[in-house]
Amino acid sequence: MTPMRSLMNRELKSGDAIRYWQLGTIAEERFDVPDAPMKGEMDPFFFLTKHKNFIPHEYPCRTIFAEQYRGKRPDLRGAFEATRWWLPFGSPRLDLSGFWFRPTRLATFARTFIAAEKAGTAKVRLGTCGGAILWLNGTEIGWMAPYSRNLEAKAEFDLPLKEGLNEITLFFDDLAERDARYFFQLDYLQGPAAGVAVPVPIEGKVAETIETALEGMHFDRTAYFESDITLLLAEPLPVDVAVNVTIEGDFMSTEHVDYDFVLKAGEARLVIGPSEKAPADFRHFRITLKAGGFTASRSLGIEICHTGRQGKAPAALADRIAETLNEVSEFSERDTVRAFARLANGLGGADTDAMIEEILPSIEDCHDCADFSLVPLIWSRTVWGKDIGQATRDRIDRAILDFRYWMDEPGNDVQWYFSENHSLLFHTSAYLAGHLLADETFVRSGRKGAEQSAIGAARVRAWLDHFEAWEMAEFNSAPYFPIDLKGLTALAALSPDADIVERAKKGIIRLCEVIARSAHHGMVTAAQGRSYEHTLCAGRSLELSGVARLLWGAGWYGRRVHALPQLAVCLRDHGLVIPQDLAAVASHQADTHQEWRFAQGQDRFAALYHYKGRDFAMGSAAHYRWNEWGYQETILHLRLGQRPEAAIWINHPGETIQFGYGRPSFWGGCGTLPRAHQYRGLAVLDFLTFEEQPDFTHAWFPVAEFDESTVRGNLAMARSGGGAVILLGNTDLRSVTTGPSANAELRQYGQNTRWIVRVCEASDLATVESRFALLSVAETADGSLVVEDPDYGTVTFRKDGSVQAEGRTIVPRDFTVAGEVAMLAAH
Repeated sequence: MTPMRSLMNRELKSGDAIRYWQLGTIAEERFDVPDAPMKGEMDPFFFLTKHKNFIPHEYPCRTIFAEQYRGKRPDLRGAFEATRWWLPFGSPRLDLSGFWFRPTRLATFARTFIAAEKAGTAKVRLGTCGGAILWLNGTEIGWMAPYSRNLEAKAEFDLPLKEGLNEITLFFDDLAERDARYFFQLDYLQGPAAGVAVPVPIEGKVAETIETALEGMHFDRTAYFESDITLLLAEPLPVDVAVNVTIEGDFMSTEHVDYDFVLKAGEARLVIGPSEKAPADFRHFRITLKAGGFTASRSLGIEICHTGRQGKAPAALADRIAETLNEVSEFSERDTVRAFARLANGLGGADTDAMIEEILPSIEDCHDCADFSLVPLIWSRTVWGKDIGQATRDRIDRAILDFRYWMDEPGNDVQWYFSENHSLLFHTSAYLAGHLLADETFVRSGRKGAEQSAIGAARVRAWLDHFEAWEMAEFNSAPYFPIDLKGLTALAALSPDADIVERAKKGIIRLCEVIARSAHHGMVTAAQGRSYEHTLCAGRSLELSGVARLLWGAGWYGRRVHALPQLAVCLRDHGLVIPQDLAAVASHQADTHQEWRFAQGQDRFAALYHYKGRDFAMGSAAHYRWNEWGYQETILHLRLGQRPEAAIWINHPGETIQFGYGRPSFWGGCGTLPRAHQYRGLAVLDFLTFEEQPDFTHAWFPVAEFDESTVRGNLAMARSGGGAVILLGNTDLRSVTTGPSANAELRQYGQNTRWIVRVCEASDLATVESRFALLSVAETADGSLVVEDPDYGTVTFRKDGSVQAEGRTIVPRDFTVAGEVAMLAAH
């Protein structure tokens, strides 16, 4: 262990979280339990959380784990050894949350010191989802063991502090199943005047400058298409530091790239390298600084898209189909989707087999999300089996026969069966795999393939019944259109039953219509039932951008895709025809504006409103779960002009760590859902958040992506091309100028914040300000919100979600799944 030379000293007030820690490694071990079936079905309401943002479904591994460990002193493993330092960057928690594809036991030690001005008893509050043991100066103070999956519990302890330094050591552990909130928070409720003192192996002031560097570090732009990827520091460091940069994709990505640099004293800029050579998509950059044994890290996120290489889309659909298959064949991540594209292009061989072999272990081990890989693999094996090497083909067949296709089959995995998109892939896989290997025995079910296929077919038909009645449970969600398209295209191409083929094709066309209706020049711009930072903070590299390029010639390609080559093959080989008139809908150029009202989710629980013209688009969820704890819903989203990056959305962060794993996260979803109303280009969002949540709401506001913008007091405006927006807060809008969201974030502080949003067509901001800067909301005795709009006149937003304006009444509860389109004259 590196000897400590100095201390980082930080203020500690009553009520503050103790934020600075030395940290050990995360010990991980699999937690396999006996194979057993589960009971349950698809749950279209799973994310409509009843208690905070807690998802209730429990796997057998959690049941067994809880029986062994819940309510008992945690099973202490290992000992403390500092390997890095936890710096908070605004977060009250020491947060190591992440994604684990199999049930995995985690255990970690952390240590810090409280420097007390005099002896006395302090009261602290410990919060965690798993278990924890707390020591003071080597004496155990207490423990807690709620072990409730991703649901925080809290306990209070008394710490008899001595004058001077007091060592606080904490062991915490949990069972990780898929997405795991693995953190603790230790609040100093009351006690002697004190500070936090963290030992470091370098001068404390130097460690503080490294913290400052990481705190303010940001990229020199919000997206990279060409040019060098460059990190900017708020101020130069006083010493040389070693820098490791690890570039990773989303939690499902299989690739990462490492770079090592030395940042010399006095330098405040680090060029990582040309974006054209970095992997495309929204990428997490893990930046680690090392100096004299002191190691600290922070994650930043940025979109990379190779637009220069891709150029303009071909005019003819046949050429775009070929381009799509070539792009995925040559430039996607190495997985079964790329192998599928290569086989469809006649590019079988050793390298294609190797791509399959690299992914097969996750299928063989029934990792969560293995169903995403299995569908294109079954298609490849069915159609191009002769182009796959014999050894690889045999291994594919073994994996298909050994796989767990539904929760009623025995297993010990944590595959997510409950969501609408996953259930489609499980049932599609069982149906098509059973048909492929009709005479073989499927190990977990004990059925012959023909019977497995028949059961899969029945479940597929039931899924289609539900989809045709209610469509997407995770409504209008950019990351889940491709997953549904993955299953439906496989059914359209491979189903032996004509009725399923026809229904699958109709489903594909319907999803393409919804995408087009909700898109602004091909880019989905709308409220979404499930969103992530990596799907919101990126545009061109999202798979739906590639879908728009394939279908309508407007978009770009990212590196990781799910359905794109399958859609291309359906168009090329299986008679799929997407109506040509959707191109004009997706890239709206008419003088009139489109108002699109529809509902999704069982019982039409999400009423969705969308309004767009040539120069702007804005969509929102109407009367959706006002003032409840949220999950990953994005309630309002807009774009301006022709540049995809000129996007704005407004949310209440679910956590203060940026690019973390929370659900909701900093940008993806809402900690508390707002009262939200929209009429045409006017919207009002009222947030009334809970005290234990972050104390601000915010807007993504990427200044560099606008032609002009301004922020002043409670007003912000932006223009891109012929589209403009004004944002008005009930308190000042504060621009963030340092850190990961530098020059791309506006904040309103407080638990009760209001945002008025008005999009319009404009050629300058002076006109926007003169017309809309005095917009305000009047609240009536019956709870209505009334806005006098220069174009729309009196707009009344009622407590039941209905809107009255321009002699019209719009009632969200009357929105239909089929939807209704109105073409309205532009004001």
